[in-house]
Amino acid sequence: MDYQVVIVAAGQGARMGADVNKVLLPLKGEPVIVHTLRVFEQDACCAGIILVVKRNEADQFRKLLEVYRIHKIITLADGGSERQESVFNGLNCLKKPEDTIVLVHDGARPFIDRIRIAEVVEAADKYGAALLAVPVKDTIKRVDGHSVQETLERKSLWAAQTPQAFRLSLITKAYREGAVRHLNATDDASLVEQMGVPVVTVMGSYRNIKLTNPEDMIIAEKFLEERKKQDACRPRI
Repeated sequence: MDYQVVIVAAGQGARMGADVNKVLLPLKGEPVIVHTLRVFEQDACCAGIILVVKRNEADQFRKLLEVYRIHKIITLADGGSERQESVFNGLNCLKKPEDTIVLVHDGARPFIDRIRIAEVVEAADKYGAALLAVPVKDTIKRVDGHSVQETLERKSLWAAQTPQAFRLSLITKAYREGAVRHLNATDDASLVEQMGVPVVTVMGSYRNIKLTNPEDMIIAEKFLEERKKQDACRPRI
């Protein structure tokens, strides 16, 4: 089924050790954000993209969209001082019916695939809110300073990913209530959770990494090399 997506690309490059927006860093010759956008550009079910960027970088992004022929952009929304504000600005640019499905995705996650997009969209259509997640592999400790306070039960711990998918009416209400109550959220689903609305999980992929540190760029290059080899081995019809 059709959906629209808000892609957040207004972050910093601090943890990446870069002096530019990390989604503008080159990955195998193309900016990270282009790899991300291309997934949705090539998905027939994607009805449009809201790209959230810093105002002072908007011209740079417009040039990229032209050069790499990304045509599904509805508009560029202004990024805020925090991710939460950026997403809200993006949601406010959507003019579709309230029951439409909207995704929120990190611009620095270029390895999302269309199969999982379709699965999380289907889940959101059925339940109202859904997210991709994977079971954590490591033992998780709750730490205060340098002292371990608790070892958490790993069986119930999942690492949330994006895209996260919602009915438009639900996620916009969650953001409005969050603003009124001055709630701080590190992801979109947590605002819906704080309304008392259940969010269902859809199995994600351990390859759907968010590029945050320099080491992530090394891994990303390897993923792209593997993808190129796989594409070369596919028979041409």
